[in-house]
Amino acid sequence: MTGQAGRRPAEIPLKTPEQIEIMREGGRILARALAAAGEMIEPGVTTAALDRRVAEVLRESGAQASFLGLYGFPASVCVAVNDVVVHGIPHEEVRLRDGDIIGIDLGVFWGGLHVDGASTYEVGAVGRAVRKLLTTTRTALNLGIAAARPGARIRDISRAIQDHVERRRYSCVRALCGHGIGFEVHEAPHVPNFVSREAGPVIVPGMTLAIEPMVNMGSADVYTDDDGWAVRATDGKPSAHYEHTVAITERGPVVLTVP
Repeated sequence: MTGQAGRRPAEIPLKTPEQIEIMREGGRILARALAAAGEMIEPGVTTAALDRRVAEVLRESGAQASFLGLYGFPASVCVAVNDVVVHGIPHEEVRLRDGDIIGIDLGVFWGGLHVDGASTYEVGAVGRAVRKLLTTTRTALNLGIAAARPGARIRDISRAIQDHVERRRYSCVRALCGHGIGFEVHEAPHVPNFVSREAGPVIVPGMTLAIEPMVNMGSADVYTDDDGWAVRATDGKPSAHYEHTVAITERGPVVLTVP
């Protein structure tokens, strides 16, 4: 679940190596749950069925869904079909169709700590332009992670993401951003996907960051649905979202949300 851009950041809580290892364990559970949902994705599947499958994997693992009940959110995962950027609520009546894309965003609470991850999936046969959007967003995430090195600043992550996205004539959503994570789902610092006036804090070992480019095929402008949750691209064009939780170590960034 993404952070809200523009709020004043608080003190950044650092994690010990032991706490990072706990987050790594939670990240493995998260990766398994996303993979289980991804295996189900095909035309005709409901978004509610994907939510139930993720909840099942978490129960079997002894973990909890970080988003369930957070700020009143009613499900384990956020889903984002086509022009939905983030925060869509799973529904029984929403069935995937051939050519759709769907983002699944999941937070996992394990051992007293949270991790956060997301991926966008193709449903059946998607168009070449949409596939290029997904590839660009995945690459932007990897470039952002690579920039998260000790001694750099948060702005360096933002610049790596924005430069790659905008060179390919897509837009980084500005109303939402990545964030610190661990003791809480949303911690300092903000991790924007665009370069702002503030350089942001220096990146130091012990930081744990949810880095998550949200990339629109068209305009960066978004609005929130009447349900108060789903954030959509204003122009109705597709949006992609990928996310990893990353620990900063003396040797550099380490991705925690992988199998």
